[in-house]
Amino acid sequence: MDAYLLIITLLAIVIVIVGVSVFKWHAFISLLIASLFLAIFSGMKLDEIVQAYETGVGGTLGHLIGIIALGAILGKMLAESGAGLKIANFFIKVCGEKKLPWAMFFSGFVIGIPVFFEVGILILLPLVISIQKASKKNILLIGLPAIAGLSIVHGLVPPHPGAVAAIGIYGANLGKVLLYSLIIAIPAGIIGGPLYAKYISKRVAPEEEPEFVHVEEKNDDQMPGTFISFFSILLPVLLMVLGTMAPYMHVGKTIKDAFTFIGSPIIALLISVFSAYYFLGYRLGQDKKAIKKFTEDCLVPVGSIVLIIGAGSGFKQVLIDSGVGETIGHLAENLSVSPLVLAFVIAGMIRIATGSATVALTTAAGIVSPIIANMTNVNLELLVIVTGAGSLMFSHVNDAGFWMVKEYLGLSIKETFKTWTALETILSFVAFACALIINAVI
Repeated sequence: MDAYLLIITLLAIVIVIVGVSVFKWHAFISLLIASLFLAIFSGMKLDEIVQAYETGVGGTLGHLIGIIALGAILGKMLAESGAGLKIANFFIKVCGEKKLPWAMFFSGFVIGIPVFFEVGILILLPLVISIQKASKKNILLIGLPAIAGLSIVHGLVPPHPGAVAAIGIYGANLGKVLLYSLIIAIPAGIIGGPLYAKYISKRVAPEEEPEFVHVEEKNDDQMPGTFISFFSILLPVLLMVLGTMAPYMHVGKTIKDAFTFIGSPIIALLISVFSAYYFLGYRLGQDKKAIKKFTEDCLVPVGSIVLIIGAGSGFKQVLIDSGVGETIGHLAENLSVSPLVLAFVIAGMIRIATGSATVALTTAAGIVSPIIANMTNVNLELLVIVTGAGSLMFSHVNDAGFWMVKEYLGLSIKETFKTWTALETILSFVAFACALIINAVI
């Protein structure tokens, strides 16, 4: 029976992969079909299947949907106001021309905290191309560090959807994940960003001109100040860290409760959004209609991400209720495979097969969470991070990010493999190694 359940589970995962990569189904459809297949062939009663699926979807999205929406709104305000460009210009001014790769990495890292990867590229690309034309340096030396900063934050750091979804599925502490992920993301990003860019830029020189993405240029007096730009991006992070530290503060219970409330992700982001509405909107001359339009524009693409995460969570619940999770758990215990290694490998395999970091992270978390249900001494926060690290590896032709980087930097397919694919894989394995080191120490 155990062997049969494992075969059914593998076939369900194959359905996800084939659906996305061969039939070009949306990941939501692939995950839904895979969930139904697994539930029916594992012997679940028909009246239990829909309930299990809805329980999984609701359990995750009830916690997550507000965070994703507010994060998208904050990212849109940063992009439209010019706050992202302001921060990039600050790092360039401080670091100087000789340290441009480092300036671009930290720009991407900071800007990437509240915005989606694609939005971050659109913010930074015009600056990358402008600097390249002025400095006459290889565009890879300038562009890859910025992309590395955006990518590592997108894969590991909340409030990005994949990380927050994994936190909900594993039941990890968001504040601790935030602290660990920042500690791990910086060295991983440096190795995959400025250091790798310096190495590869001596060996690869793009032959084509990059495809310029137009972002409306703003005069300095039309953009927010440097302090306000940094404040707007870092405010949700600071509030969430405050909430995490609240239980350890020597203050009254009322103050602790207030700090914990303010530091909860949805409240921290809500406060940050209204701060952005004021400092990045009204104070820069935007009226109510413009701000409402920005909000509505950025919420449309959120729907697809929410559907994928919800479907992945439904798949997780079917794994649990069908008994597959328990079976896989026994197998993992007998093989003495660390849950951290298992999560990293599974996420990596799904990422390579489907091309989607979000699908890989959510599906892998769904597979691993039943396994750890009865285990002790599993660091759930590091489990979130290694699953995110696995979801970054070996981006190739089935990943939209691969084609974005190719076109935006003017690369051939071969050059994109040598640069973007290698960069993503470096980020993945260095982050995984850092997580294992921290797990051995604490």
